[in-house]
Amino acid sequence: MSAARTVVAATLVAGLAAATLAAPALAAQAPAPAHRQDHAATQQALDAAVADGVPGAVAQARDGRDRWTGTAGERKGNDRYRVGSITKTFTATVLLQLQAEGRIDLDDPVEKWLPGVVRGNGHDGRKITVRQLLNHTSGIYSYTEDPAFQEKVFGPGFLEHRYDTWTPRQLVSVAMAHEPDFAPGSGWNYSNTNFVLAGMVIEKVTGRPYGKAVENRIIKPLKLRATTVPGTRSAMPEPSSPAYSKLSRDVNAPVHEVSDLNPSIAGAAGEIISDSRDLQTFYSALLKGRLLTKGGLKEMTTTVPISPDYPNVGYGLGLMKDKLSCGVEIWGHGGGIHGSSSLAQVTRDGEHSLAGNFNADWAGSAQKVIEAEFCGTAPKEQSSPSE
Repeated sequence: MSAARTVVAATLVAGLAAATLAAPALAAQAPAPAHRQDHAATQQALDAAVADGVPGAVAQARDGRDRWTGTAGERKGNDRYRVGSITKTFTATVLLQLQAEGRIDLDDPVEKWLPGVVRGNGHDGRKITVRQLLNHTSGIYSYTEDPAFQEKVFGPGFLEHRYDTWTPRQLVSVAMAHEPDFAPGSGWNYSNTNFVLAGMVIEKVTGRPYGKAVENRIIKPLKLRATTVPGTRSAMPEPSSPAYSKLSRDVNAPVHEVSDLNPSIAGAAGEIISDSRDLQTFYSALLKGRLLTKGGLKEMTTTVPISPDYPNVGYGLGLMKDKLSCGVEIWGHGGGIHGSSSLAQVTRDGEHSLAGNFNADWAGSAQKVIEAEFCGTAPKEQSSPSE
């Protein structure tokens, strides 16, 4: 699956089907459907995911004063889960806050903050800005595309290496062994290396791990009690449901329980754990301007196109927008990591939000859940795991 397809579907399969730790899916602003108290279509989409083979699915929505939670299969409404690349929005928010404080300029070259780190096989941190990391226009190769890394971390090797610790420098080194995807600023490609580097920049600017900045600047002020930056802690906090993966591109491969893993494989690109309630609180607060200045939010929501094949999708700074089939514009991100495919979306005014998760990485369509909630479109009776 291409990076663009992964983004639009928001069902990223932890590097196996998409070779990325996270994928986004969102939408754009236009005439919204009438305010609905009925989330029947959304529940049908969750049920369809379980019928497709997902063991469990959960989604929560807020629309004005309306609050709704839906589950299907092996899921509880308050489950915590690994959110994968949704982490990227947290990371980008911190960097925009630091810029507002005058501590960094997003147009600084990466070399200024990480001298000598982005070098090798044509990569040159002197020609790449921090902003280009955040909107994926840097051209830096994604370490999750490396075949040996995929085999060891996402394939059968996971069972032996699930508790290994990877430092950010090690992850970047994997990427530096390859040529860039394109010259900085001349294209777009989803790269997890970009956000590992962004986390390293935060640490250089603040003098503390990026996760501490996320905790102090976002998690604590918003009282996100289910949200954690686990670092190297492998166990999932309760309540949570098991996560499952086939650790293979083969849909007929056996299923493995993969809940416990060392999330240093993702770092600032995809390690956070949260729940549907907290994710909605975060994205609503972000789009309502509670975390960034007006100028900062404008920068974050200034998007670049990802592909001519997806003209309605744009990527900002760790944030995506998409225009859905009904014309509604949504903003947010998707994310995937072993046995966990997540979505978090909100309308531009921050009023209508949706967040959810599948506890598997080989089936189900997050996009159908999104269309169901924001457009009221019920899924077809039979859906395809490849969509």
